[in-house]
Amino acid sequence: MTPKKTLAVWKFSSCDGCQLTLLDCEDELLTIAGQLEIAYFLEASRAKVQGPYDVSLVEGSITTPREAELIQEVRANSKALITIGACATAGGIQALRNFADVEEFTRIVYASPDYISTLATSTPISANVHVDYELNGCPISKQQLLEVISAYLNRRRPRVRAHSVCVECKRRGTVCVMVAHGTPCLGPVTHAGCGAICPAYNRGCYGCFGPMETPNPASLNVWTGLEDRDLVRIYRTFNANADGFRESSEAHQRQ
Repeated sequence: MTPKKTLAVWKFSSCDGCQLTLLDCEDELLTIAGQLEIAYFLEASRAKVQGPYDVSLVEGSITTPREAELIQEVRANSKALITIGACATAGGIQALRNFADVEEFTRIVYASPDYISTLATSTPISANVHVDYELNGCPISKQQLLEVISAYLNRRRPRVRAHSVCVECKRRGTVCVMVAHGTPCLGPVTHAGCGAICPAYNRGCYGCFGPMETPNPASLNVWTGLEDRDLVRIYRTFNANADGFRESSEAHQRQ
């Protein structure tokens, strides 16, 4: 009998939402259970199987000295390392610290800031170790996650499309909120994966899945009609530190 592939799931600085997406798969996981053993996943079980692991899913960004050490250990014990979610792929909402003074934050928030051990920046996993695949989203798409796991189990390239949210709007038959209502929307520069939920309810895309592979925010910014301070605000959310979003917010902050 061919031994099962081992899967480990790791948490760094994050909200656990992407790990919960994996737990939410439930019945879908049964289809690959014959090939897969969840060897390490503290969100789901206290059982621990020692590595090395065939696939490691990593949620969260690197924000503490201990995390910077631990990710090196995870990489060394993983044949394939896949980052899941905005925190792991772009630094997450906590990357807002990258645009400010962390020491000032800790002085304001904590009564005894000397007890806080943290880094000046929040960085994606790829800034610290080699990553084999990145899966965007805040949180990630359950369907995309299952596709990526299945792809690595079967040694093929994941079939995750790289188009923008605008394509998903077209497929749903959703009228463009920018054209019809003048609502600012990040759909043209945002990676698909959510199913264009917000535009379907007449709300602009918030960029939860981060920038698509070839975004052009400079062109979009002209069409939004927003002032510089508002452009900075819309790009500094879940994927504030992602290339494209970060560059656009910094450009308008300087103006």
